[in-house]
Amino acid sequence: MSRFTVFGASGFIGRHLTAHLRENGHDVVTPARGGALSDENLGHVIYAIGLTGDYRQRPYDVIEAHVGLVAAILQPVRFESLLYLSSTRVYRGLSADVVANEETPLPLNPSLDGVYDYSKLLGESLCLAHSNPAVRVARLSNVYGAGMSTALFLGSVLQSLKTEGRVTIQDHADSAKDYISIDDAVAALIHVAQHGRYRLYNVASGQRTTNQALAQAIKAASLSADFSGATPTPRIFPMIDTTRLQSECAGMPRCVTDDIAQLIHRQ
Repeated sequence: MSRFTVFGASGFIGRHLTAHLRENGHDVVTPARGGALSDENLGHVIYAIGLTGDYRQRPYDVIEAHVGLVAAILQPVRFESLLYLSSTRVYRGLSADVVANEETPLPLNPSLDGVYDYSKLLGESLCLAHSNPAVRVARLSNVYGAGMSTALFLGSVLQSLKTEGRVTIQDHADSAKDYISIDDAVAALIHVAQHGRYRLYNVASGQRTTNQALAQAIKAASLSADFSGATPTPRIFPMIDTTRLQSECAGMPRCVTDDIAQLIHRQ
């Protein structure tokens, strides 16, 4: 078994990663944020520190979480590998008809929303500039599962369904994005950390799910879902190309619409 060090183990993805690794007999260290770093070899480091739903209200914390802390780890620490968790949100400036792979050029437009994207890209750049080829980046899609943050779109939908039995979706029915289950994401991340042949991976399902499809799955679970009409234009994210990941981790990822009923009860 291997040694892993998970930074951000108290977060949604970090908790699931840590639990899965320990269940499978790995030695897992979960350093406290801001604590002194060990002089020992940290093994396979997974950097899962990040801000998501509230990043617009905390731009300075975003920079520290996505750039400052990983820079402090990359310089003095000994490790076998390091995997930095980035986001497929870096693709959101692309047209909906683009299939985004790891080499797709990205548009840059300075803005408050851009703070998240740029900070992730700067964190990526620090990692990919490192001389150790075992320093890698995983661009994660929208990860769903039990205990996900209610500050995120799907988390807020699930919370409304659990407490009220119905939800009014504050977005266009045709808005669409890629979702990946936490179980699929964890399996992919552990593989990439230990055995990845590339330095940059899209970790996603490779399929888009519309809000209308989510609403239909909610109704199939005997609950109510409608739309407010607050967003007149759909927000359709690019398709995420997962060819690189699938070449190493073949298998059909779960579909979020198949998991809706279970997610409501476990949220």
